[in-house]
Amino acid sequence: MAKDMTLLWGTGSVPCWRVMIMLEEKRLQGYDKKLLSFEKMEYKSQEVLDINPRGQLPSFKHGNIIVNESYGICFYLESQFKNQGTKLIPDDTDQQALMYQRMFEGPTFYDKVGAVVYYEYYVPEGERHDSAVKRNREALVTELNLWEGYLQKLGAGSYLAGPSFTLADVVVFPVVGILFGFGLSAERYPKLGEYHARVKERPSVKASWPPYFVEGQEDWDTLKDI
Repeated sequence: MAKDMTLLWGTGSVPCWRVMIMLEEKRLQGYDKKLLSFEKMEYKSQEVLDINPRGQLPSFKHGNIIVNESYGICFYLESQFKNQGTKLIPDDTDQQALMYQRMFEGPTFYDKVGAVVYYEYYVPEGERHDSAVKRNREALVTELNLWEGYLQKLGAGSYLAGPSFTLADVVVFPVVGILFGFGLSAERYPKLGEYHARVKERPSVKASWPPYFVEGQEDWDTLKDI
């Protein structure tokens, strides 16, 4: 079933990680996957452009069907394989509404994280603007407090939309993974820390954990003071 699926991906990419978690949750192991290098700009190769004219990762193909946006891939897989693996859209109306709400807050969360991580990690210190650093960090703290409050309201042991692991967790957890990968303090954000510690033990997350976070992570402390 998964053998006619192809995923072109890059490590350290939140959108790629989403799709890989999704494939694991739907028990679609055995698909053809190829790791491409962002540094070498392999995402602009003809192999990618043949599937994704935007030249972006992930690029995904199922038989003759092409879906490239990570949210679209996740929705497609849940729709096509809803009776296989984890049921990721709850039947309960309240939980389903909350799931969609959190899902579509995910890109804003990712933008706030990226504004700090990618600016401070990749821009040499002498070339950074203090006003941009301050503005980005303040916006991220506001966002972190918002998500900390969401989890506080749901109670201990909850996922992002309630008691069940849903599509909201599939698409947002990689953002949380990036946060802690770059040194966010679990003591300062205990609800996010508990959520991260619990979800990272899921088989789907372990199986898809980016190699990017395996080597050299001890030096990634961009967010330690957030």
